[in-house]
Amino acid sequence: MEAPYFEDQNYQQAALVESPLIQAHYDYCRFTGCNLERYDLSGYKFTDCTFTDCNLSLANLAGCSFQDIKFINCKLLGLHFEACNPFNISFSFQDCILDHSSFFRLKIKKTIFVGSRLQEVEFEGADLTQADFQRCDLQLANFFQTNLEKANFINAENFSIDPDSNKIKGAKFGLQGLPGLLEKHQLKIQF
Repeated sequence: MEAPYFEDQNYQQAALVESPLIQAHYDYCRFTGCNLERYDLSGYKFTDCTFTDCNLSLANLAGCSFQDIKFINCKLLGLHFEACNPFNISFSFQDCILDHSSFFRLKIKKTIFVGSRLQEVEFEGADLTQADFQRCDLQLANFFQTNLEKANFINAENFSIDPDSNKIKGAKFGLQGLPGLLEKHQLKIQF
């Protein structure tokens, strides 16, 4: 049996209380102010959708499909994006909180994380070629064997990236980011 299909719909929290989201394919839909915390989104498919001011913290993403998704000002704590269906996976994050989430070994080139908080996020083994981390807080984020070639870290803060353990050719860093690249050498840099 084929999953239900919804296109070009608007969803808000009040409507979800009366009629919760069902496992379906959501195409060009807009979710505004929705609380999907701890929601089981396994097997759901979202294509060209926008989530604004939503909370998806600790949602189950096993087999969930995110294709061309925009998250704006969302709370996305503790999400395991590596559990998603990897086929055409793509999303962008603007002014979101993604603390304790994981992108372990995902191939997510050109992903935008602008203005987001990514504290203690797992990026080990991920391909983040040309990703944009402008104005992000990356405190205790784990970058190990991560491809960060041509990534943008201008105005990013609190990151620690070992150039010997990650690919960073062509990545952009501001002067204030130098300590995050040299931390393992225990240098004291003053501006």
